[in-house]
Amino acid sequence: MTRLAVLALAAALAAAPAPAQTLRWAAGTDVATLDPHGNAGGFTLAFLGNVYEGLVRRAPDLSLEPALATGWRTVEPRVWRFTLREGVVFQDGSPFSAEDVAFSIARAKGRHAGARGRLAPIAEARVVDPRTVELVTQAPDPILPQALADVLIISRAWAERVGAAEASNPAHDVENAATRSANGTGPFRVASREAGRLTVLVRNDAWWDTKRGSIVEVEFRPIAADATRLAALASGEVDLVMPVPVQDIPRLKATPGIVVLEGPALRTIFLGFDIGPVLKQGEAGGRNPLADTRVRRAIGHAIDAEAIRTRVMQGAATPAGLLWGPGVADYTAAEDRRPVFDPARARALLAEAAYPEGFALTLDCPNDGYVHDEAICRAIAPMLAWIGIRLTVNLMPRAQYLPKLARLDSSFFLLGWSADTYDAHHPLRFLVHARDPDRSLGTWNYTGYDRPEVNVLIEAIGQEFDSARRQALIDQAAAMLRADAIYLPLHHQTLAWAHRDRVRVVQRADDVVVLNWITLR
Repeated sequence: MTRLAVLALAAALAAAPAPAQTLRWAAGTDVATLDPHGNAGGFTLAFLGNVYEGLVRRAPDLSLEPALATGWRTVEPRVWRFTLREGVVFQDGSPFSAEDVAFSIARAKGRHAGARGRLAPIAEARVVDPRTVELVTQAPDPILPQALADVLIISRAWAERVGAAEASNPAHDVENAATRSANGTGPFRVASREAGRLTVLVRNDAWWDTKRGSIVEVEFRPIAADATRLAALASGEVDLVMPVPVQDIPRLKATPGIVVLEGPALRTIFLGFDIGPVLKQGEAGGRNPLADTRVRRAIGHAIDAEAIRTRVMQGAATPAGLLWGPGVADYTAAEDRRPVFDPARARALLAEAAYPEGFALTLDCPNDGYVHDEAICRAIAPMLAWIGIRLTVNLMPRAQYLPKLARLDSSFFLLGWSADTYDAHHPLRFLVHARDPDRSLGTWNYTGYDRPEVNVLIEAIGQEFDSARRQALIDQAAAMLRADAIYLPLHHQTLAWAHRDRVRVVQRADDVVVLNWITLR
């Protein structure tokens, strides 16, 4: 064979489509680490959920179902007992037991663990016998199982053998063997990993559960640029992409061979106000107008959420009045109502609050954190101008934006939230309760809001086991929060994925790709 023929053959092989059982998947970000306790990012944990497993997992409708645990119950107010599945082995062939669960809980609560905040309610994990483990909580916790789907279980023997007994965390420059290799019990195992370029997974034939999809190999590529990612889909280089920018949805829907999946998302986008005595960014005569409830309500009446939904989000959103939406337990549609768009009422409220001429204000906003975040913030500026608020939009990358909020250095900001426990207590606990770092309460409360009766109510919700009583408390908290107008919900996001028509995939509202549910033809 001539050299020219060899080169032609190599080119043909390189351009050949992947085997029918290989899924080629691209997302806008890479997996931060292969360590299941090294990063709390939603995408990283979702990806690793195909390799590792938790005691529980989510069904397509987000309901809770057994995984490594077959059952659970409270045996004391602060003790949950889990019965573990028999016959499960890790991908290196070693057996799974209660020792691995207790080790994983302790590891995920370690000093470097990125996921440690998720486990703050757990005081300790106790081994009862090889098939039984008890989780002891700091206080009675009725929703503990809801928080465990992303608490992934690692082999104690393997971690200690490879020098990964403590969690790694690339964000803190702490790495070990678990950063680059994996040993879970899940339906796929890691075959190779080139961070930032390509991660290959292969089917775990020793998995304990039923194989539902048809794929045996996954080639995952991070492609940050939207245009490049969509071009790879159009050319057939990849089979599945996420996310899809809303402005590209109509074009993709009209493209032969491509299917767009849209559905409600768990994430809610909202504005937050710092209600402290000082206006950190803006000018209002030495006062902080945002400390006045009437001013915050005026801003709510001045923002046309429907215009943002139709013009900015191009229909891919649902106006919101709560910090949590459909798909979250204890969601009540009747409570999900936002202020009526009424600029005249807004101007009257500003005059009532002694700001008839308005004031100058800065809105801090990420430009790479949420769907159309920059465009949302820019759209708000002319709306507030109609009532005399002269808004400066301060845009920055998420990497700079979140630390700025954490320094409590913002008067007015845009934020998004997904309830990781799929329960309304999650946003109440982290966004609304007064800041109490020792108890992991109010961790993301950048508003200065500290209303004692609301704090007590949120803590009561966290310990209430009776579902009817708990729902009543959540609805009461929602009403109080709406009256105080500390946050102004804008909309619940919509998910958009796209895939080649040879792919059959289930889209969950939490934006998680479950590889075992994917079929190729």
